[in-house]
Amino acid sequence: MSIADHAIASTLPFIPKSIVRRVASRYIAGETDEDAMRVAAELNRHGFRATVDLLGEHIQTLDDAHPALRQYMGILETIARQKIDSTVSLKLTQFGLKMDCEACLTMVESIVARAATLGNFVRIDMEDSSCTSDTIETFRRVREKYSNVGLAIQPYLRRTPEDVAALESLKPNVRLCKGVYVEPPDIAYREMSAINQNYVSILERLLRNGSYVGIATHDEIIVREAKRIIRELNLPSTAYEFQMLLGVNEGLRDRLLSEGHPLRVYIPFGKEWYAYSVRRLRENPRIAGYVLKAMLSAKL
Repeated sequence: MSIADHAIASTLPFIPKSIVRRVASRYIAGETDEDAMRVAAELNRHGFRATVDLLGEHIQTLDDAHPALRQYMGILETIARQKIDSTVSLKLTQFGLKMDCEACLTMVESIVARAATLGNFVRIDMEDSSCTSDTIETFRRVREKYSNVGLAIQPYLRRTPEDVAALESLKPNVRLCKGVYVEPPDIAYREMSAINQNYVSILERLLRNGSYVGIATHDEIIVREAKRIIRELNLPSTAYEFQMLLGVNEGLRDRLLSEGHPLRVYIPFGKEWYAYSVRRLRENPRIAGYVLKAMLSAKL
C-alpha cells in the first residue's frame, strides 16, 4: 500500500460527488431495488449467483430501522417473484444493534422467517470489532430457530479462531472475508502475511468441520490456497462457493466460474451509496488508488 494511495484516500471527501458517483457506479448497483434486481438478473444470465446488500448502517434511532425492514421484505418477495438467484445480506447496525439488541434481534428474525417461507437465505454481515460479540450472539439466537441464516467472519481479527471454534457445533454457513475496518494492532493483524495465514487456517478448519463456506476474496494467493484445500479434501462444488464484490477483479471472477467453481457476487445498493463509497475507500487506500486510475482512464 503506497503513500500515494493514502494521500488519494485523504482527499476523497473533497472530490465532487458527481465524480465519485460515476466511479462508484461500477461497484454499486444503484439507489433502488430495481437497480439491484437488474444487476443480479444480469449476473445470473452469465452464470453467477448474487447477494444484495441495502446500504445504510449505523442508524440514529430505532425508527430509522423500519424502512430498511420493509425494504428487505419487499426485496425477498421480488427475488421470489422474478426467480432471481440471489440471497440478501444485512448489517445489524442498520437494525439498531448499538441501541437495542433485542429489538434488532426481533427485526432480523422477521426477515429470516420471511426468507425461509420463500426458500431464501439471509447473511448477517460482520462490522467493526465493537459489534463482533453482539453480532455473533444475534446469529446464534436466530440460528436456534432458523437454518437459512449465515454469518460473516473476519480472519484479520485475532479473536476469530476462537470464535470459529465456539461455533463449530452449529456447522455454520460462513462468509470468510479478510476484514476492512481500521482496528488497533492488539485487536487485528496488520501484516498481510499474518492475515492470509489466519484466513487459510480458518478456511481449512471450517471446511473440514463440514461448514459451507463463502470464500470471499479478490486475492489470488488466497484463491490458490483455497483451490488446494478443495482438491485435498475432494470437496464437491455444493460444499463451498467463491464470493467477490461487484466490479472488482472481474478477470479472476470469470476464470473461477470457467473452472467450474460456483461464484456469488456481492451487490451493494441504496441511497447511502456516497457515504459507503467514501468510507470503504478511506478504509482501504489501495482501492482508492484503483479509483484514481479508473477516473483518469475514464477521462472524468
